[in-house]
Amino acid sequence: MVTIIGGGIAGTVLAGALGREQIPVEVYESQPSVGAGAFLVLDDRAHVALTGLGVPAERLRRVAHSVDALRVEYLPGPARTAPSRGHRLYLRSELMRVLHEFAAVSPAIFHYGTPITDLDIAAGVLFSGPARLTADDVIVAADGIDSVARRGLEPERTPQYAGQVVFYGRTEQPLRLRTDHSVLHFDGRIGTDGRPAGAFGHLWDDELSVWFARVTRPPLPLRDIGFHPAEQWAELIRTVAPGIVDVVERLLADTETVHVSNARNVPVTAARPPVLPVVLCGDADHAITPAEGVGARDAIEDAAAIHHALSTGSTPVEAMAQRRRQIAAERERVVPPYRRIGSPVGD
Repeated sequence: MVTIIGGGIAGTVLAGALGREQIPVEVYESQPSVGAGAFLVLDDRAHVALTGLGVPAERLRRVAHSVDALRVEYLPGPARTAPSRGHRLYLRSELMRVLHEFAAVSPAIFHYGTPITDLDIAAGVLFSGPARLTADDVIVAADGIDSVARRGLEPERTPQYAGQVVFYGRTEQPLRLRTDHSVLHFDGRIGTDGRPAGAFGHLWDDELSVWFARVTRPPLPLRDIGFHPAEQWAELIRTVAPGIVDVVERLLADTETVHVSNARNVPVTAARPPVLPVVLCGDADHAITPAEGVGARDAIEDAAAIHHALSTGSTPVEAMAQRRRQIAAERERVVPPYRRIGSPVGD
């Protein structure tokens, strides 16, 4: 029996894949998840992992929006365009609907309205408020950046502010802009210290227009996190992309609500070795600022690694230890986002 804490992207797809292997699995989640961000972009690696777990490729294509290329221009630098590597943009709610459909036709059991609020590893007990729940031999904690499981296992490994505030927006109706159709655009400016002072990303096609902004500044207080009127933050957002002021203005004018968050990381290099019964998965283990643009892919690949281990009789502990090594090596090869011009899209 496998218990999964958290019913987001990783928890839902893992539950569906395990259930299809006739591995008993139960998921505890406060409510069906649509996630905080309005949209996310997945690359070819994420799609290989999803379809490898059994998610129908055609169903994914049906709700995805094509990303034909990625274009980056940070003033005063030159514009650069790179081909898409299988990138597709999803409204998070649409992707979660596909994953819920996938899991619903498996024997996986979902307990919504049952958030896990604490756990006692030694006693093998999970808590949902005052209710005690018996834990299983394997507990997969896919409960996000503020993971209850990580707090219990590694209280010293806490989320760290990554230096930017992130805004996600979607216009009330599709807009036709002067920028290229179905291209993921990144615009911004270089600050006096030679680093990006922020970024504005957008994509539009015949069905939608979406955008995000990242602003380098001190973190916001809790009262400013979540959904807020777009006009409340419009003045700040306008400062990050002086090269496309007209595009930013059009997008802001047709956006009623934005989602606001502080970008945060969870350090992975000093993590304790995973030990059963609990393995951490996705953002619960190694959340990374949206500037890197691979958080959702990392979570999906974690789910694939855990699924492979459990379905082949090997240990998810070694699977996640290997995933940590892979993630650490990949991050070591990438220049930190504040020193790199034109970092990928947030997810």
